[in-house]
Amino acid sequence: MNNGRTVGATIVVLSFLLASVADGQQVRFFPVNKDIVEAHLKDAPSKNEDRKVRLEELFQDAGCKDENLANQKVNGSRLPNVICTLSGPSESVIIVGAHFDNQGAGSGIVDNWSGASLLPHLYQSLSKERRHHVFRFIGFTDEEKGLVGSRFYAERLKKEEITNVKAMINLDTLGLGPAELWLNRGDKALANLFFGVAGALELPRIAMNVEQVGSTDSESFRQLKIPSLTVHSITQRTLPILHSPADKLSAINLDDYYQSYRLLTAYLIVLDQQIP
Repeated sequence: MNNGRTVGATIVVLSFLLASVADGQQVRFFPVNKDIVEAHLKDAPSKNEDRKVRLEELFQDAGCKDENLANQKVNGSRLPNVICTLSGPSESVIIVGAHFDNQGAGSGIVDNWSGASLLPHLYQSLSKERRHHVFRFIGFTDEEKGLVGSRFYAERLKKEEITNVKAMINLDTLGLGPAELWLNRGDKALANLFFGVAGALELPRIAMNVEQVGSTDSESFRQLKIPSLTVHSITQRTLPILHSPADKLSAINLDDYYQSYRLLTAYLIVLDQQIP
């Protein structure tokens, strides 16, 4: 990706009023072109080791490189967590995560290259202006084997590091439809803010709880009492796609997928402004 290929700044006037959100707040962000987002979604390696390499390449193309891009060796996994850091003026951290491993059935584009390949685009969009917090974008390994990568990362956070993590936003299985929240296991303040931004963008505000289906990487942080939220797109109709040969590009609604990216970009910017 060429670092300069972004759409001109989009200004969103947030006309909603929530607990700590000022009415009429302006949010400016720089979304990556839709064709690039789609191209990187379609370019999904099937092997997990190739996915790790490709994710690193996408981060580097987005401008995250050198000391800002690192691998965290994970005990019990052949592959590391891939960590891209967008520095900020404070020690407060917002984590944005998505697992990059493929369960094996189908191409794994839905679960979860749809989430992992968005991480570099979100980094690129947020890096255009100075942020209040450190943003850490993490591609987790071996989520499908029991949240291996996210548990390893979370369990090695020191007490002061846990205190500094103000939010963990997890992306898992996007583009089957509009973005939805796993509300039962999500932090209510984070969810309210998400729905407020979705309303400002005139996008649907949907909750679909999935605890009876399985788990996801946000749980590794929620157990540490870190405010966490998972964004997904699963419905009763699309649930059978997961871990099946139907997990392929044709299952994705590309318009919904790009709108989910725009929503997440705006949400992370607002989150950066609202968290003390």
